[in-house]
Amino acid sequence: MPDSCDAVDALQHINLRSADVNRSRDFYVDVIGLHVGPRPPIASVGYWLYLGAVPVIHLVQRPLDVPSQSGTGAVDHVAFHGVDFDTTRARFSARGVAFHEALIPRDGTRQLFVHDPDGVKIELNFDAACA
Repeated sequence: MPDSCDAVDALQHINLRSADVNRSRDFYVDVIGLHVGPRPPIASVGYWLYLGAVPVIHLVQRPLDVPSQSGTGAVDHVAFHGVDFDTTRARFSARGVAFHEALIPRDGTRQLFVHDPDGVKIELNFDAACA
């Protein structure tokens, strides 16, 4: 249980600025398996993408006058806990999404890595029992 003096007690969301917010929305929904959910009426164009009932990604259209940047800067990747390795791998292949596989020898965790349309690396970790 968090101490009442802790500065934080949970990660709420990440915010991604996209060159094409609709293309990125489709990637996170069709490839990763998130869903679009309610978003407050804020000035920027974008979507809140949910994992279950939690809006884990705030996707925002990057203004056209802001130069494109490849990759995620100082952040190397964003990771999710995966549910079904074989089905996810098949989904990536069926959609022509390039991916890389890895295995964590310590506990048998299987990993899949993909990049979103803006170059952000996404890691999916599958428990050995579920892989």
